[in-house]
Amino acid sequence: MPFLSGKQAFLEILVQEGVECMFGNPGTTELPLMDGLARESRIRYILALQESVAVAMADGYAQASGRLAVVNVHTSPGLGNAMGMLYDALKAGSPLLLTAGQHDQAMNLTEPILWSDLPPVARPYVKWSHEITRLEDLPRAVHRAAKTALAHPSGPVFLSLPVDVLNAERELDLLAPTRIAPGVRGDAAAVEAAADLLVSAKRPILISGDAVARGDALAEMAEVAELLGAPVYTECVPSLCSFPFTHPLYRGAFPRLGVPIRTLLMPHDLIFSVGGDLFMLSLPPDVEPMPEGLPVIHLDTNPWEIGKNYPARVGILGEPKATLPELAEALRRRLSPAALREAQARTEEQRRARQAGIDDLRQRAAAEAGRSPITPLALMAAVADAVPEDVIVVEETISSGLGLRTLLRCSDPRSFFGLRGGGIGWGLPAAVGIRLAQPARPVVALVGDGSAMYTIQSLWTAAHDGIAVVFVICNNASYRILKQRTLALKGFAAEDDRYIAMDLVNPALDFVGLARSLGVPGETVEKTPDIAAALARGLASGGPYLVDVRLDGNFRS
Repeated sequence: MPFLSGKQAFLEILVQEGVECMFGNPGTTELPLMDGLARESRIRYILALQESVAVAMADGYAQASGRLAVVNVHTSPGLGNAMGMLYDALKAGSPLLLTAGQHDQAMNLTEPILWSDLPPVARPYVKWSHEITRLEDLPRAVHRAAKTALAHPSGPVFLSLPVDVLNAERELDLLAPTRIAPGVRGDAAAVEAAADLLVSAKRPILISGDAVARGDALAEMAEVAELLGAPVYTECVPSLCSFPFTHPLYRGAFPRLGVPIRTLLMPHDLIFSVGGDLFMLSLPPDVEPMPEGLPVIHLDTNPWEIGKNYPARVGILGEPKATLPELAEALRRRLSPAALREAQARTEEQRRARQAGIDDLRQRAAAEAGRSPITPLALMAAVADAVPEDVIVVEETISSGLGLRTLLRCSDPRSFFGLRGGGIGWGLPAAVGIRLAQPARPVVALVGDGSAMYTIQSLWTAAHDGIAVVFVICNNASYRILKQRTLALKGFAAEDDRYIAMDLVNPALDFVGLARSLGVPGETVEKTPDIAAALARGLASGGPYLVDVRLDGNFRS
């Protein structure tokens, strides 16, 4: 067994687990780890200027690579700063190992400055939380953390690393990684029962959730949809391209309000959700979203989600990539040639309806293209037309993304990433992590101005490490979504047309100046026809680039 210090052992185990990047913002309790990195060339340390930025970068990296991402923060305040973005990572199912340095255990009873009991702080937002108290336990704990983060349902884990454990030295068995094979097939009897229900339904509706994208099962999902000729929606808050945006059966994302959900579901006689939430709402519903008696089939990698809010007539624990082909085969055995022809006819009908929606959006965008300030729809259409085929789009537009998923041509699981948890500020740093994970593909991030100011420090990391992302700021000089929600209350603000603390003016935010101060060049765009050229300059620059798009702040339409 090798004679190693804790810091050496920790880094060696990360290399065993396939880690190539570590994100973080170090402090005094992390100094042993930083000292170990001085002689560890196999792991690249990406410095963020605030802990929430580091966690969101790691989140984006984990989602875009499918590998374990590691992020390191500074004891109690650092972990506190990280919690908002850790929540987003939990909701996105990102395999992420978050560590925080802890004081030398010999002094913790005295409660020194910055000390707190760290594992309970992280526990609500992670799958497993633990403090390593002995060097002998470090290999087992780190390997367990990596295994747990990557196993279904994937998600973040937390380890507290005391200084004395990292500095200790001894002969140590580093053990080896464990991987749980992901291809879990759903129960055969349940698959047959699901096929019976699907074949007997006249108007089924399908929901394709992020589990489909994470398992690279878009083709398998499309096969089932085509056999049924059924429309496919993504879940209420989708973060990935979980169904090809270009497919004739794709109808967009589910709404997040009770009345629109119920209205959408009323014509249908069965729901088949594959890894999709039922339902993640934005506001308390005025009516029950689920129509009474509507049967549900739910396939998911997470048993918690199955039947969580609505009973599932058939609940299947399984991985979409492994289970959907068996369901497709069961459907083929039951579908007559006439039924298959009917499914093809329904697919063609859905294609025409989808194309009509695209044409309508494009006509509206064209009609708005001459307006100044630029309208959100005109911006989304211009971006969709200008980006290259292999682009990765990162979206945190909040209230400005109308039509984006309809107009984009994303068709693979890693072509689109959106904010899943709802904790804003994710987009800028996530785009940096995504580009690190996918260096061969161009990355364009569309981020609201309010969101950008939560994590504007991300631009420095992009410049410092030469990470080429085009950051498009959707700048309406306000928290537009809050104005919309306040207006809907029909209270004092609506009567007086006065919205407190929702305008980003006096002084106006100078995003190009901010970017320049952080080492990122950029430009301001005020006319729709100039958007494509600005994006082209950004993509051709070979480095990070910011485009500040001045948007119409109207929130009443």
